[in-house]
Amino acid sequence: MKVEIDSAALADAVAWTTRVIDARPAQPILAGIRLEAADGALQLSAFNYEISARHHIEAGVDEAGGALVYGKLLADITKSLPAATTRLETADTTMTITSGKSTFTLQLMPLSEYPDLPSVPAMLGQVDAQTFVQAVSQASVAVSREENRPVLTGVRIQFNGDSVVMTSTDRFRLSRSSFSWTPVDPDVDTTTLVRGSLLRDTAKSLDEHQNVSIDFDTENPSLLGFENAGRVSTSQLIDGEFPAIDRLFGDSYPIQAVVNRQDLINAIKRVSLVAERNAPIRMTCSGQELVLSAGSADESQAKESLGLDMDGEDITVAFNPMYLIEGLSAITEPFVRMKMTTAVKPVEFNGQQEADSDESMDYRYLLVPMRYNS
Repeated sequence: MKVEIDSAALADAVAWTTRVIDARPAQPILAGIRLEAADGALQLSAFNYEISARHHIEAGVDEAGGALVYGKLLADITKSLPAATTRLETADTTMTITSGKSTFTLQLMPLSEYPDLPSVPAMLGQVDAQTFVQAVSQASVAVSREENRPVLTGVRIQFNGDSVVMTSTDRFRLSRSSFSWTPVDPDVDTTTLVRGSLLRDTAKSLDEHQNVSIDFDTENPSLLGFENAGRVSTSQLIDGEFPAIDRLFGDSYPIQAVVNRQDLINAIKRVSLVAERNAPIRMTCSGQELVLSAGSADESQAKESLGLDMDGEDITVAFNPMYLIEGLSAITEPFVRMKMTTAVKPVEFNGQQEADSDESMDYRYLLVPMRYNS
């Protein structure tokens, strides 16, 4: 293999591809990044049995061929190359990297031992990247860290016609985002469950100026694929039944209150400073005032009040302050509507553009209250 390539493009492609390589791979061979030069392009790929990454960039190919080298080392080298152009050349058991007056020689790994990457499923539909990234960020708020319950570490994605709904839950809260997209089949109706950490990682690495194609084979539902700006990823799906959580949303909410979102987040952060670990923060809605409080008579205490627009009876609910902040931070609108039934039933949070406008249902955050001492 003999290739001449733009150094910046190479560094970017190697960094993106090697992000899927684990710090401690299950097998030593999975520490490698595969390079294949042919037809004016350099193909890069990496795999860890759960997620795969493939990228291709333009290159001057003097001699076609393939190589497998340690991915993290190649990433460190390529991001520090001094010249605008880099030359890659393999011979026997080594690959030489030349850039300006710098030369690196890397030992090759056995290419024949590298596992075959999974086939990319057919395209299911596409959406603009910014919409996808925001939806993933919102939907993954409630992803569980309990590895002993794999289904709770996932995000359920429901494709129904031109609508996509992403949902996660850790049993204490539920996070759901919805968006419109362009399906290949307007009658598509299918559901997948993908690990939240993999979905977040994919979203973070997207070029937000281009669309995202989502790939899925309903006849062989084991992989979800993502294509964007010449980059292709696949993620292994979780095998399991996602909890039946739709019943947790209230049919109606007799108590509703609207408050400035950022003011509420700031107040929660201040008041929760005195809350001991795992202790709740209390929210009392009365008249047109919201009072936040934490602590008890025999320990440090804090209290702060905010104005709000409220309909319904007075109510006091208590929440895990971190769960509250994470859910509110995922809302993009300047105001938040809190919808309640009783002090012990889940509370729904929605964003809205104006204090007196309707709430948006594109993002719904459901949080179960904590019990507290009066």
